[in-house]
Amino acid sequence: MTSVRPSENETQEPLHGLEFFYAPPHAISGGVIRIDGDEFAHLSHVMRRTPGDIIGVADGQGTAYTAEITAVEKRMAVCAVRTTHPMLRESPVRVTLAAALLKNPSRYDVLIEKATEIGIIAIIPLITDRTIPRHARTDRWQKLALAAMKQSGRCVLPTVHEPLTFADLLERAGSYADRRWIFHEAAAEGTTEEGGSHLVIIGPEGGFTDAEVARAVQNGCAAIRLGPRRLRSETAAIAAAARFLL
Repeated sequence: MTSVRPSENETQEPLHGLEFFYAPPHAISGGVIRIDGDEFAHLSHVMRRTPGDIIGVADGQGTAYTAEITAVEKRMAVCAVRTTHPMLRESPVRVTLAAALLKNPSRYDVLIEKATEIGIIAIIPLITDRTIPRHARTDRWQKLALAAMKQSGRCVLPTVHEPLTFADLLERAGSYADRRWIFHEAAAEGTTEEGGSHLVIIGPEGGFTDAEVARAVQNGCAAIRLGPRRLRSETAAIAAAARFLL
């Protein structure tokens, strides 16, 4: 395969056009990146990368790298760091998305993928009074978040938490963000604030109950609606996150 070399304008568009791979911080040391496991299989068997190729690498904790593959071994690729890009394509605004579980799991898959592309830092599957499923596929969703992080050229891997009840979320809300917002179609229209950290709370297909909204407001959340149209829960989650991040 022909090696991919950085273009002359890489300083303006770092890692533009390069395939992204993931290597956690412990696999990066002394200017050397080691890629193994599923990422190695994708690099060597799917993408057919060879020594001399230039790739993008994200550590999931806020740093991206341009790296040159120096060796492809039996179970690992070894790369040399060429350039480092802290917080590449990451927003200074930090958004945690708490979204109720949905009856159709594939729709929650879409929510995870698109919210990651937009730039959220964490996703909390939420159990509310009107939530029908009480189980979650957090392992699968974490893998989807990883794929979406690489596809969108991000360097922060969102954490997919274990499900929380609505009561537990409100109890811990202050630990997730400085500002908390519950989106509800019956709430008044309002404006969101820019900057800082935000917890965005989205209900299930049937929406939040009036009691849940009241309890959220009592616990420091601002109730707000997205607009005049009724949205699917996954659409509302993506649109709400986009208000802060795009």
